[in-house]
Amino acid sequence: MWDTLWTNARVATLRGGHYSALVPGVVAAASGKIVWVGAPADLPGRPDALAGEVHDLRGQWITPGLIDCHTHLVYAGTRAHEFEQRLQGATYEEIARAGGGIISTVTATREASEAELVDTASRRLKQLLDEGVTTIEIKSGYGLRTDAELKQLRVARRLGAAAPVTVRTTFLGAHTVAPEYKGRADEYVDLVCDEMLPAVAGAALADAVDAFCEGIAFSPEQTARVFERARALGLPVKLHADQLSDLGGAALAARFGALSADHLEYTSEAGVRAMAGGGTVAVLLPGAFYFLRETKLPPVQALRDYRVPIAVSTDCNPGSSPLTSIQLTLNLACTLFRLTPEEALAGVTCHAARALGMAETHGTLEVGKACDLALWEIGEPAELAYAMGANPCVGVVRDGVMRTP
Repeated sequence: MWDTLWTNARVATLRGGHYSALVPGVVAAASGKIVWVGAPADLPGRPDALAGEVHDLRGQWITPGLIDCHTHLVYAGTRAHEFEQRLQGATYEEIARAGGGIISTVTATREASEAELVDTASRRLKQLLDEGVTTIEIKSGYGLRTDAELKQLRVARRLGAAAPVTVRTTFLGAHTVAPEYKGRADEYVDLVCDEMLPAVAGAALADAVDAFCEGIAFSPEQTARVFERARALGLPVKLHADQLSDLGGAALAARFGALSADHLEYTSEAGVRAMAGGGTVAVLLPGAFYFLRETKLPPVQALRDYRVPIAVSTDCNPGSSPLTSIQLTLNLACTLFRLTPEEALAGVTCHAARALGMAETHGTLEVGKACDLALWEIGEPAELAYAMGANPCVGVVRDGVMRTP
């Protein structure tokens, strides 16, 4: 009847953003989809008569496969020297204005070949996959030139074809002003809108469009131009919003029906209210908050009060969050932002799926959804956010196919 059955498990379905635990629980898969979730007593027959392959998990936990919904995984070079500069007192903005920051990574990424980018990104990706990640978003934004942006997006697609992971790609040409256009931001936005976006859409290389709305990047007006062009091309949008100041980025994202607004440290209550009205998911990035030693906390309680879904992600990138551990991200979300372990786990499953426009197919353990699972040797789900540096992941299932880390 079915391809595979996992029995004698403890199952956290994450339906409605809660553990919704089944103890004991059973999950069945056929043709890469979940076809049955429930208690052993409700099975319509003996396990060995129901599926070609039966796995007795002996009390291990099953969660949905984890989703890292905001990363800059494809890049070349390192910015360890900037880390040293910040330790000596320089700010992220000061380094960026002096010609460092994103531009230094742009130079290295432009010079790297596709093969080199695949190699380095594959190593980062493996660390995430070994911790239970089955879906990841990967942005461009380190090319800032049409050919280089397309190169990054091709590499991201190649990663998804070669590894057991679903990759969603995001075009981030409006990450910062390209060095050739220094002092001419409006002209660079013209390039993004008139050349880059049509090229990306024509090659079907992006699932969404992002921008960095900030004093060191693009104004709300410039960002709106990018979003209008993306909408005309049929691409959904998301936004790096209110990370270093409140420019009304969250409200701008909501006005365009953005999938998500990310960072949000300086977002006002009005911005949160707009997100609630626009159906925009909040993506919190505790790795960047920690690495940059920020002190302004995102408005977590307001997000709860307005029932804005809260996703959590690594923000893996070379400058502000060189983080390749989704499990450490869970811990940081709890210790720094005071999320509960349940909220943090929902943030990398059901809410992360919604932030990528994938809630209909991913993020919870329900019949009809993709059979993406993570198997854990833990006593309770809170341990996933509790242990720093541990990796209790003992198995990963993607599209019904099981592997061990």
